[in-house]
Amino acid sequence: MALEIRQQLKLSQQLVMTPQLQQAIKLLQLSRMELVDMVQQELEENPVLEEGMDLEEQEPREETTEVAEPETFSEEVKEVAGENEGLADIDWQTYLEGYNLGGSTADSYEEDDDRPSFENLLTKKGSLTDHLMWQLGLSRFTEEERRVAAEIIGNLDEDGYLKATLEEISDILGVEAEKVPPVLEKVQDFDPVGVACRNLQECLLKQVRHLGMEGSLVETILRDHIAELETRKYPTIAKVQGVSLDEVLGAAKIISGLDPRPGRPYSQEDVHYITPDIFVYKISDEYVVVLNDEGLPNLRISTFYRQALSGGGGGVDQKAGEYIQEKLRGALWLIKSIHQRQRTIYKVTKSIVKFQREFFDKGIEHLKPLVLRDVAEDIEMHESTISRVTTSKYVQTPQGLFELKYFFNSGISTTEGSSIASESVKNRIRDIVAQENPKKPYSDQKIVDMLRQHGIDIARRTVTKYREMLGIGSSTERKRLF
Repeated sequence: MALEIRQQLKLSQQLVMTPQLQQAIKLLQLSRMELVDMVQQELEENPVLEEGMDLEEQEPREETTEVAEPETFSEEVKEVAGENEGLADIDWQTYLEGYNLGGSTADSYEEDDDRPSFENLLTKKGSLTDHLMWQLGLSRFTEEERRVAAEIIGNLDEDGYLKATLEEISDILGVEAEKVPPVLEKVQDFDPVGVACRNLQECLLKQVRHLGMEGSLVETILRDHIAELETRKYPTIAKVQGVSLDEVLGAAKIISGLDPRPGRPYSQEDVHYITPDIFVYKISDEYVVVLNDEGLPNLRISTFYRQALSGGGGGVDQKAGEYIQEKLRGALWLIKSIHQRQRTIYKVTKSIVKFQREFFDKGIEHLKPLVLRDVAEDIEMHESTISRVTTSKYVQTPQGLFELKYFFNSGISTTEGSSIASESVKNRIRDIVAQENPKKPYSDQKIVDMLRQHGIDIARRTVTKYREMLGIGSSTERKRLF
């Protein structure tokens, strides 16, 4: 068969996503912090955009994100751009830096200038590596031992456990294998006690010996009965060791007071505070939804570039004009997309409040089954849009702070023929376990029977799944003998 080149016309339909549409979709799924970061980046990259300043604090309004048509919207942007131009011209940072709060004499100004800057007063929490390296610098090691110790410290995880093998450390440094274990023993004597161990058993044994309990029943249990200890087979340990059950329980109580993660106090993890994207207030018998615009930059179009484009700034050549036009279109689309994002969050939250009214009135036990399609049909949007909007968005309600996704749950049938949200069932399980006798914890089957007494028909395997999702151990793991 001969190959030939021919032209052929073909008519087809396809969806093409413009960069602007992709940006709008991306904005929907960004968290509040990510949105602020993105806006700051756009402010740096797009000269047409600038952050406006408000002269007075505005009271929260129920809905402030109506999106106008492009022509009207451009006029709104121009109005915002014309506000507060006098204030925007003042260099407030220079003004405040030169202002002396302590006095007005020349001496006091001099005194302030000699003070260290705020940056020099900042500090940070020391890491586990810093703490151990500081101790290494104060210890008596040969140069070779110091290299080995530094390598050991560099291979610890955040809990303080050694993740590299001694052979790997020996190969990396090119030292003889028998020289690594003695250095490891010395590092394990550093503070915190139990650091640089290779497993939990070694870590706990190190702490027990540091307490001067060598040869005790505690050390024997850790050394010979760690598996039985984990499964709480105390009678078995007592029988094998020839001691009373009370002695084993006493030793187990001491072991429970040891630290299985000695490096955790030096963890660099910081607490992350959540700023809600939206508030739900109860006023009389109605719930009011209010967007939280605090912290979001008030974007506007730069007056300078607008005047340059209109010819007020002396005119610009064609190439510069096209550049400004392109940046202007991008700026307008960004502002419009942010408004559209806020408006969508508002509409979704409003719909959730309508569907979950009993939850807002009475609490979690009255949370109803809800799927994305219910809200999508209510506000006439696609399910994928609802999914993006509810991701990493938080609402402050009279019942507490919740992620918007929290309100979407599958339904579980009740004996009365109705359905209850899975989150409500999880909360019931949490309450049942919290009220049980620690010495006689409920089995999963017992929890099933107790739920059925409340009209909730659920299988034992489902209880097990929910219990594990809640981070609750089995009845054996929850049992306490002392």
